[in-house]
Amino acid sequence: MQNMLTIISSALCRITGRNVGAQTVSELLIDLSEYVNVTSPAAPALAQTRRQPPKPPPVSTREPGAAELVSNQTGQLDRPGARVVVSRSYADFNSQATFDIKKCDVHRLEEAPPLKADLTRDQGLHYYRVMQTVRRMELKADQLYKQKIIRGFCHLYDGQEACAVGIEAAINPSDHLITAYRAHGYTYTRGIAIKEILAELTGRRGGVAKGKGGSMHMYAPNFYGGNGIVGAQVPLGAGIALACQYQGNNQVCVSLYGDGAANQGQIFESFNMAALWKLPCIFICENNKYGMGTSVERASACTDYYKRGDYIPGIRVDGMDVLCVREATKFAADHCRSGKGPIIMELQTYRYHGHSMSDPGVSYRTRDEIQEVRSKSDPITMLKERMLSNNMASVEELKEIDIAIRKEVEEAAQFATSDPEPPLEELCNHIFSNDSPMEVRGTNPWVKLKSVS
Repeated sequence: MQNMLTIISSALCRITGRNVGAQTVSELLIDLSEYVNVTSPAAPALAQTRRQPPKPPPVSTREPGAAELVSNQTGQLDRPGARVVVSRSYADFNSQATFDIKKCDVHRLEEAPPLKADLTRDQGLHYYRVMQTVRRMELKADQLYKQKIIRGFCHLYDGQEACAVGIEAAINPSDHLITAYRAHGYTYTRGIAIKEILAELTGRRGGVAKGKGGSMHMYAPNFYGGNGIVGAQVPLGAGIALACQYQGNNQVCVSLYGDGAANQGQIFESFNMAALWKLPCIFICENNKYGMGTSVERASACTDYYKRGDYIPGIRVDGMDVLCVREATKFAADHCRSGKGPIIMELQTYRYHGHSMSDPGVSYRTRDEIQEVRSKSDPITMLKERMLSNNMASVEELKEIDIAIRKEVEEAAQFATSDPEPPLEELCNHIFSNDSPMEVRGTNPWVKLKSVS
């Protein structure tokens, strides 16, 4: 106990510039009362004898008007066991830091993405908030599915959040993105609200596709879905890139697929056309190690997916690190915008859930394997530890973000379970984007439905 008091006393003296032997620990704390909140049970008798704190130093190290992270409280100092809570303003945090990131493997490239990444405090908090939101949203979808409120196909994205957030951080909102059926995360990063995503999963009228698309068919501006046919989105992405080239708008298209789709013939046809025409397309293979229940080693003779374009340059990236994904995607986007043609990225990532909700996910891999990835490579934990260890955020601040996200997801779930289902008369609406109303034949010639754009 004596050693602890000595250490505290020395530290406080360094801060105040006082002599160690001149004052007690309690008196030193009083000198810091302008900067320290102290909470303890009330002791009126001591309050009368406590001397007034000194005037603050003439030059403050705080930014004017900086918001306090811990509210000011009054209390007593000398009572044994008093708890000291240091009040911190936003000015106390580092506004930026530089981190080492994993080296990317490259194919047919003379240069490579950088080995260091800059991160501002605002960027870090934003990435943390978005990844945590996707995680909580997917866990809520898991819960609703097990309650049989969500039915049918449902492929969850938890574990792969760094891919969606890192890609989105590196491209522009005007750029284009198309993916497969594991699409909830990208739907959110492209600007759709949580409640619209969950309402689409529950088949409600307030869903992003009016309750008629479900898990695999969600859309947003410059986001072309969720596609249920394995690999079919890749040639569509090449077509979007062709439109960008034709219009000369300096935009790129990100066309995503999984390792399970990597052996599809249509993907190699798309590679060939994109290379011939030098299309501004970033082909991204999200390699989460398993195509349904089959490991990549059992499914592919060559698991170097970033080399599978042969004549197209490629990059292999740590897909569990949001900064690594961001820097690699920036590099790839610059490559495409400069007129060099397409590029392939392989993001080495991992999904915590099974292939879909009908897959328990532990018949072809062990629980220990999943837990090991969670403990060593979780993308949210990695970012959180970086920010805390570099004084870019506090534990309390991140907890507040977590609490706010949980509340938002719960409110979205309430909406998704209480919103009405779409009526039958809306079944055939939106067949065409802009056309006059038309009749649509039902299941037999005598049933007539109406389609409104």
